[in-house]
Amino acid sequence: MTENTEKPTSPEQETATGDNQAETQEVNSGDNPVAAEETVVEERSELELAQEALAVEKDKFLRLFAEFENYKRRTNKERMELFKTAGQEVIVALLPVMDDFDRALKELERNGDDDLFKGVELIRNKFSDTLKNKGLAHIEVGQGDAFDAELHEAVTQIPAPNKKLKGKIVDVIEKGYRLGDRIIRHPKVVVGN
Repeated sequence: MTENTEKPTSPEQETATGDNQAETQEVNSGDNPVAAEETVVEERSELELAQEALAVEKDKFLRLFAEFENYKRRTNKERMELFKTAGQEVIVALLPVMDDFDRALKELERNGDDDLFKGVELIRNKFSDTLKNKGLAHIEVGQGDAFDAELHEAVTQIPAPNKKLKGKIVDVIEKGYRLGDRIIRHPKVVVGN
C-alpha cells in the first residue's frame, strides 16, 4: 500500500494558502506593468476592430438602402411610362382609320351631301375625342413651317414655289401624332428645295 504523502490541511492553513496566492497574483500584476498594458491594448484593439467592423456594416447598409431607393424610383418611373403608353400599339393601329375618316370627309364635302357629311363628321369627332382622352395629340404642321428632321419625315423635295418656302414645308402628306411625350407617327411632309 502506498501512503498518501500529502498532509491533511486544516481550514486555517487553506485560508492562509489562498491569501498567499491572491497576494502573489496582486504582486505579479502590480510588479509587471507591461502585462497590464498589454491587456488594456488588447481590449482597445478589440474595441477598435469591433468599431471598424460596425462602420463597414453601416456603410454596406447605407449603400444597399440607397440602391434600393434608386431601384424603387426607377421602377415607378418605368411603370408611369408604361401607363402613359400602354395602349400605344392599339392607337397606332387605329391611326389609319382616323386618316380614312379625314379622306371621307374631304370627299363628302366635295360631293355636297351635307347630311351624310354631318353624320360622318360626328362619328369622326367622337372617335378623335376618345383617342385624345387616351393621350393622343395631333402634331400641328402647316405650309411654310420650318423643317425639323427630328419632328418631321421628309417624303420628297420639290422645287420651292417661291423663295420664302425654300427649306420649308410645302405640303403635308400624312398627319403626325404623339402619345404623351412620345411621337408615335411623324408627320410626312414635302420640303421645298
